[in-house]
Amino acid sequence: MRRQIAYAVGAIYFAILLTGCSDAARSPAVADKKPNPNWSTYLGDNARQHYSPLDSINVDNVHELEVAWSYESEPGVDSGTMYTSPLVIDGVLYSLSPSLIPFALDAATGREIWRNNLGLRRNAQRGLMYWEKGGEQRIFFTAGEELIALNARTGELVAGFGDQGKVDITPEVETERSLSRVLATVPGVVYKDLIIMGFSTTEDADAYPGRVMAFSAEDGALVWTFNTLPVPGSPGSEGWTEAGLAATGGANVWTGMALDEERGIVFAPTGSATPDFYGGNRPGDNLFANSLIAIDANSGDYIWHHQIVRHDLWDKDNPSPPTLVQVPTEKGLIDAVTLTTKTGHLYAFDRETGESIYPLIEVPTPIPSTLPNEQPAASQVLSSKTISRQKFEVTQRTPEATQFVTEQIADWDLRPWAPPKLGTILFYPWYDGGAEWGGSAYNPNNRQLILNANDAAAILGLAEIPLGTSKYGTYLTHCGACHGEQRQGTDRGPTLNNLLARMSFNEVIDVINQGASGMPSFEHLSGVEKRAISGYIFPAEPPVPDPPTEEISYALASGYVYLKDHEGLPGNNPPWGTLGAIDLATGEYAWQVNFGNFPSHPDLNFGAINYGGPVVTAGNLVFIAATPDRKFRAYDAETGALLWQDELPAAGFSTPAVYRAGNRQFVVIAAGGGRLGPPSGSTYVAYALPSEG
Repeated sequence: MRRQIAYAVGAIYFAILLTGCSDAARSPAVADKKPNPNWSTYLGDNARQHYSPLDSINVDNVHELEVAWSYESEPGVDSGTMYTSPLVIDGVLYSLSPSLIPFALDAATGREIWRNNLGLRRNAQRGLMYWEKGGEQRIFFTAGEELIALNARTGELVAGFGDQGKVDITPEVETERSLSRVLATVPGVVYKDLIIMGFSTTEDADAYPGRVMAFSAEDGALVWTFNTLPVPGSPGSEGWTEAGLAATGGANVWTGMALDEERGIVFAPTGSATPDFYGGNRPGDNLFANSLIAIDANSGDYIWHHQIVRHDLWDKDNPSPPTLVQVPTEKGLIDAVTLTTKTGHLYAFDRETGESIYPLIEVPTPIPSTLPNEQPAASQVLSSKTISRQKFEVTQRTPEATQFVTEQIADWDLRPWAPPKLGTILFYPWYDGGAEWGGSAYNPNNRQLILNANDAAAILGLAEIPLGTSKYGTYLTHCGACHGEQRQGTDRGPTLNNLLARMSFNEVIDVINQGASGMPSFEHLSGVEKRAISGYIFPAEPPVPDPPTEEISYALASGYVYLKDHEGLPGNNPPWGTLGAIDLATGEYAWQVNFGNFPSHPDLNFGAINYGGPVVTAGNLVFIAATPDRKFRAYDAETGALLWQDELPAAGFSTPAVYRAGNRQFVVIAAGGGRLGPPSGSTYVAYALPSEG
């Protein structure tokens, strides 16, 4: 198949862009001749390799890095998050503020070129897309359910794209269920003249069924659709009953995709079917949920799939984009696609056939559910290669911590793969991995995979919820996972106790209708449902739960929280966060180090829960922020030695970008904070060597 590209940037640029496609192109001798100065695609390229061929900053001089410029994208921001990884094309940096205000900067100086406040609702957004044809340059990004096209030179909306520059990506679905809304928080794949998109939806019974959709980059028209939640009679429907397909949603691609440009294959990792923690209405393995799917990027046709988790009951959705690599084997180099998972496993598949390169192990999981109609999968097929520990051990950090955690979990179900219940199970690894959304970097010079991983345990408990107009049931269904059963707050959402002392009634209603920060809009709820939620969150004391009706359902009551000791640190034995390099030939770590600290205990060096990804460069460096201690670090890619660090104004829960502009090499990071403790921020910080200034 002819090699295709998503945008025309000249023959020299094209040759450099595909440096990951041959041994010759991967050799430092070739890469040094004409290294690509741009970072024109989210995570570096459509292969999602997080790799830059630039080497002016290297292991010998990285200690000299200093702040070259900084840009406050939205002064005065004191809440929310900013995850965006910017694009850099021909000396211009494009990115977004926390409120999704797009802007362009001189990438060498940080000087603002244009800025266009479109009045968008604040949503998380991890990056942008770039397309060029016939001299026309466009920047694309998503805000909620809208795919937006801007003129890259001026920042103005492209009138000929969709409805005056905007396309609603909400799929047309025939269903009797009441559906919420969709939003896209991760860039899609740009291929030829297509923009291939997934989306996020709720994790409840009102979720949209998953789709991958290709839109025309020229006019926004829908070109093809692949149903990641199958329709009856289509590939994947054998993992369902017809009633189950009608009653559920999800199996959506929320985390981003990778593209093999030469073969024209897009690799789509899917999330879990909904509702997340109770599957009584969706018996079967639930294909294509929790799967990696290979799709023909030209037509949307199915090629192959591998299901990572059968009949998911634990929200073990695939959290990060796949990475295209080459794996040395006894048969020679295999063009492969890797996937790192929340379960703490590493998978590698032949890109064309889907054959697993690493051995797979079938693990019996014969634990019956205590909930009516629930039928957990009898076994799970797992990779033999792991990225995080699989066995829970109580923290031994101090005697007090050990005693506190031991007493806390005394009556919990500690068995691996125990199904959720009315009560508490220990969930390990926790909701955020293992791997998280930052993804992994590929070092083509030694064929190693660089990744940061979490290693913590979670609390998972369900509550029985009445349906209908119950204040308690409606609140728990839509709000409890983030704000807790008793409104107490979790690691994902703040407390709602004494809410009216902090916000006006109208402000709260506006947030319910419009969303805020990482919270989606609940505008789709009926007036009855909104009044039920208001009735539960406004009183000074939480009301007594309504008595259940005869029709019962179940929802997460524990919230998305990790098991903590008496000082608020993870309740399992450290390390709690790691950074490492995996030799793809063996699937084993070549090196692994404890990564980051919690601000409350800055000197433990046991690692910390982390979000955001690494980049690796031809200068043998790994750049990564991702930790709550606000540090931005550089490591030796060969040994894992820490070579440099600096403190950001807020934590960098985003992936850096590496580029060259004005005869200097830069690395830039969005410091948005807002998770795992304050502060939030809106600053982009770019670093360079003084010797190149």
